[in-house]
Amino acid sequence: MEHPVLIRIRAEAFTPLGWFETAGGDLLPENTRFVILIGNAGPAMFRRFARERDPLRHAMDDWTRDVVIPMAEDLGAQAVFAFDSPPRPFLTWARKAQAGHVSPLGLNIHPIYGLWHAYRAALLFPVVFDLPRTSAGAHPCESCASKPCLSSCPVGAFDGQSYNLKACGQHIMSDAGHQCLSGGCLARLACPVGKSYEYTPPQKQFHMRAFLAARQKELP
Repeated sequence: MEHPVLIRIRAEAFTPLGWFETAGGDLLPENTRFVILIGNAGPAMFRRFARERDPLRHAMDDWTRDVVIPMAEDLGAQAVFAFDSPPRPFLTWARKAQAGHVSPLGLNIHPIYGLWHAYRAALLFPVVFDLPRTSAGAHPCESCASKPCLSSCPVGAFDGQSYNLKACGQHIMSDAGHQCLSGGCLARLACPVGKSYEYTPPQKQFHMRAFLAARQKELP
């Protein structure tokens, strides 16, 4: 039977993506002994967000805080968020939690969810839970000979080592970028891992439009 803490996280439409017992150098509060990383995987969290979002305060970050903070308090945990400023080292924590590998796109690739997940928060507990150790397994990108993620971007924004944010943003803002804007990042869609957790069309559009709005503020 699954641990009650994990059941509660799933009941709130979040997914426990990995966990670890803390040690020195984790950049966490001193009383933290156990960390559970939570976020969205597939469409479940977005469906709840779409039902509950306040049109006057519709930011996903606000909604995430509204849901996660009470849950954390009920569980006796402290919540920190992936969108906090200054940013928290969520990808470093993901490596420690054995929650995936770095993909050629620079995104974390999870052994189950592939690229169709994102970290939203971490629950910091003052006690250690008896949970089975997670394993990232073999790096799926190392056995992927064709690496379609690197050849699917219309403007070649990914080369396996870096990401050309300017080229990507300018393309999405152009008429030629309509397919990416309406259907999601073509490079991400090309990855074969975790396809059963692919985001729904409204979820892809929401994230791409949020990305576009951020780029419009940054790019000429």
